[in-house]
Amino acid sequence: MTMGWLNGYVALVTGGGSGIGRAVVKRYIAEGCTGVGVMVRSQEQADSLVAEFGDQVVTSLGDVRSGADNQKAVEATLRRFGKLDTLVGNAGVWDFFTRLEKMSLDELDKSFDEIFGVNVKGYVLAARAAAEALRESKGSMIFTLSNSAFYAGGGGPLYVASKHAGLGLIKQLAYEFAPDVRVNGVAPGGTVTPLRGPESLGKGERRLSEIPNFQENVANSMPLKMIAQPEDHAGHYVLLASRDNSRATTATVIQSDGGWEIRPMR
Repeated sequence: MTMGWLNGYVALVTGGGSGIGRAVVKRYIAEGCTGVGVMVRSQEQADSLVAEFGDQVVTSLGDVRSGADNQKAVEATLRRFGKLDTLVGNAGVWDFFTRLEKMSLDELDKSFDEIFGVNVKGYVLAARAAAEALRESKGSMIFTLSNSAFYAGGGGPLYVASKHAGLGLIKQLAYEFAPDVRVNGVAPGGTVTPLRGPESLGKGERRLSEIPNFQENVANSMPLKMIAQPEDHAGHYVLLASRDNSRATTATVIQSDGGWEIRPMR
């Protein structure tokens, strides 16, 4: 049996088909998870996960903006693995720095609903769907935020506001779920990940990692002079999920952003 920080745990990861979510799935299994439920958007992602991890994962297709789909993912995980120790809310959408005045009122109306729907409502619904199982296991919730939860300039107003909302959500849920369930977050900075744009702005097929010179520009702006890969953040999710190692930690967000706060270097 694999021995790790999460030996015998069961987790559910939303948006776990690619990028940071998939890196967390892989790391959780390496750390000894009995199984991981993964909520994905496409059958292609589901098939890819099963091909890599076999019966260590159970996939569920759905939209994180749907309460029924979140419930389905929780139920699939409980049915296959019998319990739930950790929820990782991770699905997200980015706005490609779209400024307020670059959007018409109609675009703004639709984009607000899409970006807040995925980045905030999706987390709220996942938390509600998993609440009973996590109270029973005295487990934890972990939500993916961004350096945009703390600073301006990492996106347009809709994305930055949605990530600030996520920070408030973590604190409030930690308050409501104490002492039974710990609620924390991880805030990555620029990362090589296929984070998609909003369909409401015609950018649903665009990916963060496809921006020209993205990797070089991010690395040059970081005090650590690097751009992160998804797996560079995964250890934080292990630490926060582990009862042995984070028993006294709730309402906390680990910033994994290359030192964004201390820019610029002199």
